[in-house]
Amino acid sequence: MLAVQRSFDDLGTPLCDVTFVVLDLETTGGSANGGDMITEVGAAKYRGGECLGTFATLVNPDREIPPSITYLTGITEAMVLPAPRIEEVLPAFLEFAGDAVLVGHNVRFDMSFLQAAMQRTHRPRITNRVIDTCALARRLVSDEVPNCKLSTLARHFRTSHTPTHRALDDTLATAELLHSLLERAGSLGVTALDDLIDLPSVKGHPQLSKLRLTAGLPRAPGVYIFRDRTGRPLYVGKAIDLRRRVRSYFTGDTRRKVGQLLRETQAIDHIVCAHELEASVLEVRLIHSMLPRFNRQSKVWRKYAYLKLTLDERFPRLSVVRAVKADGGLYLGPLPSSNAAQLVAEAIESAVPIRRCRRPVRKLVLRPAPCTPAQLGVATCPCAGAISETEYGRLVDDVVVGLTVDPARLLEPLVARMRLLSEAHRFEEAGSVRDRLDALTRALSRQRRLDALCAAGRVTVEVLDGGGATIENGRLLDAWSEPQASGRIRVPSAPENPPRTPLACDAADEVACIAAWLDREAPRLRLISCGGELTSTVPRVPRFSPAEKPERGRRER
Repeated sequence: MLAVQRSFDDLGTPLCDVTFVVLDLETTGGSANGGDMITEVGAAKYRGGECLGTFATLVNPDREIPPSITYLTGITEAMVLPAPRIEEVLPAFLEFAGDAVLVGHNVRFDMSFLQAAMQRTHRPRITNRVIDTCALARRLVSDEVPNCKLSTLARHFRTSHTPTHRALDDTLATAELLHSLLERAGSLGVTALDDLIDLPSVKGHPQLSKLRLTAGLPRAPGVYIFRDRTGRPLYVGKAIDLRRRVRSYFTGDTRRKVGQLLRETQAIDHIVCAHELEASVLEVRLIHSMLPRFNRQSKVWRKYAYLKLTLDERFPRLSVVRAVKADGGLYLGPLPSSNAAQLVAEAIESAVPIRRCRRPVRKLVLRPAPCTPAQLGVATCPCAGAISETEYGRLVDDVVVGLTVDPARLLEPLVARMRLLSEAHRFEEAGSVRDRLDALTRALSRQRRLDALCAAGRVTVEVLDGGGATIENGRLLDAWSEPQASGRIRVPSAPENPPRTPLACDAADEVACIAAWLDREAPRLRLISCGGELTSTVPRVPRFSPAEKPERGRRER
């Protein structure tokens, strides 16, 4: 095999350090898989603009050369008869090319013949990276020339070599064209190999002109900020490779809002971070502080809601609220929205028949008739005298225990109800119960995960391949990229959140981000210290999504 898969570091090699092998083939026709064969191979090797060597040979195609091809190229059967066959030429060409980047004009044509020859001679496919000067020209100078043929471009750039439909002449002309196009690309901030490979796929000239805004971006993890002409932030994002990620907006991202974002963008700022975790946390903090218009999360987190069990009342009930207060209530959340919180409330009320009346009950006042939920038999009605305060307290205890230490108190009645409905072929009702179960288990799993991280105190971890982080009460305190090197995370700083209290809305995203990173990177992490516990002996909460089966008996991390 001619080359292997390259890393991001290889792809980010400065163009002055990249070895290019420019090639051109002459053939008996236009179909590599239809019997046509190679008649001539030409190649030239360059690095930093200097020619390191050339390769040229005629090839015996073992078949007749059509008169039209002889007229076009000047290659006759008498010329190729003493020439080596392709199986003799390939080893020398492969050695000459090595792992260099292959360049050609309409290079797919040349590569199709080379790959077909490799296949016929039982060799593995060529895997070198490939650059097409025709595609580059269409992106860079299509408005300056009538077409992008090699002869037209050679005249436009006044190359010293003229294309003649002979392999080496065309190769040398293509090499001059390549270096002229690299100069044009440099004005757009194209300075590395991956930039050059991506350039032909850049969408449209308005975006192309702004590609220069990415010229100073490093190949490092961090956060980027798109700004408009007034300096106002439009969008905040994170990346493992800042340069590659930001440039991808100009190439592979087809979302409708991206075009509008790029039209309004006049500057792109960046902040380099130690690693992915610091970048993720900083992204969350900047979104919350800047509220950029194109970030969906800047609008979503303000809609978070909590489900509250009003333990400060004589007969507690469930209530959906927007903020946490120090009122002795038991809070679940924050949840994605009021509707999500309401669905969880319905699940709990279906499992335990606590009251659904919204009126506060300060003293026992009998009513002529129970409230509607009590009449339907789905809830108790303390104000009608249907249940004593002691008996009602047992129902509240079931809810508290179910939300804190034993989810089975809430889940088992719902599972039993769902099975009964399913056995009775009342599948729509069973599906509704399943949806409530799923909402409840997701909320409990997330709550347990976030509470555990917040209650763990100060946690320090190291990443096996270097770097680490210190987390305190679920918030990122320090992050570093090198062993035994630490640096305070950049502004804006983390808002304080005391342990063992419900998370504020602006803190939940960060704690969830850190918890997800710890789970994802667990095999690569080494725990240095922990002020509390990061594990739990409580069985994992089962899930009831339609595509998932309940998981039982597993332990929470």
